[in-house]
Amino acid sequence: MKAAPEPLAFEPEYIQALTRIFEEDIVFNRTLGLKITSIAADTVTGSIQMRHELVGHPSYNRIHGGVISAALDALGGIAVLAAIGARHMDESIEARLHRFAKLGTIDLRVDYLRPGIGEHFSLRAEVMRLGSRVASTRMEFLGSDGRLLSTGSAAYIVS
Repeated sequence: MKAAPEPLAFEPEYIQALTRIFEEDIVFNRTLGLKITSIAADTVTGSIQMRHELVGHPSYNRIHGGVISAALDALGGIAVLAAIGARHMDESIEARLHRFAKLGTIDLRVDYLRPGIGEHFSLRAEVMRLGSRVASTRMEFLGSDGRLLSTGSAAYIVS
């Protein structure tokens, strides 16, 4: 019986660079307070802390739907970049990161299932298919109790 293959491990420098790009260089993500909590070849997780600036409904202190949509889109995009990086491990870190310049959202769908009320939220993005020109993702936006609040799916141009 064959042993299961070792999970792909990115270089720490690649993880640090992806995190820096996502959290610091993309100013909008920094404004939203998006943080990456883990990066794997086909899945990325993140978090966002609720702040007054993110309120969409003041009576309920509910997070704005646009924040949810933007966070899901951003996390889906970085998951695609991680998948591209995994596919091209033979390239330098700089070459893999340069592929980010070609990434763009083609289509985004968000379903709001429950009100976004809480102190912090978790996000998860999974790459469903990485083609030579288009990548497809599925994303989740979860409350601090782990309840699914919103789902998303997106297509990204990768070439």
